[in-house]
Amino acid sequence: MKAIDNILTRVSPIELTLPHPSDEQMEIVYKAALRAPDHAWLRPSRFIQVTGDGIARLSNIFFDYAKKNIKNISDEKLKKYKNAPFRAPMIIILVSTITDHPSVPEHEQMFSTAAAAQNILLSLHAMGFGGIWRTGIFAMNSEIECSLGLKKNQKILGYLYVGTSGEKTKKIPPVELKNFVTKLS
Repeated sequence: MKAIDNILTRVSPIELTLPHPSDEQMEIVYKAALRAPDHAWLRPSRFIQVTGDGIARLSNIFFDYAKKNIKNISDEKLKKYKNAPFRAPMIIILVSTITDHPSVPEHEQMFSTAAAAQNILLSLHAMGFGGIWRTGIFAMNSEIECSLGLKKNQKILGYLYVGTSGEKTKKIPPVELKNFVTKLS
């Protein structure tokens, strides 16, 4: 797939199923992720790949957090949070490891991990897989980070749900560039 076509045709699929990428394919995906802009070569990006029994473990972490921390949560909402990880056969948890650096602020290190996430999504799309980036209450959440064994300087920026796109696909809406681009000459 040509690089520009890959960028212009990527969407977040409506549903994700098996198969998910192989270990060999994921090795390429992670190498592409680590080509993201990275001021001072701090290498802030880390990834937790969740499959198989790990999906159920993540489900329990989400459920336990919600039950303990969200007041008056309905059984329906608890069920939604418990089922969330089962929406895809693979999840990549995006982690930014923040290093104290005199010229690279924390937000810039997190931007690097965000760029790595986009590289992952584009790499998956080029290989014929789909990915959806989710955030919500389980991202940038110190209790969830602790539950996953992360250090205090590590932040979860989101979760990439990964698999094969189902039959239903989103249509890409037309874009009026004049609504997004200002030219300063």
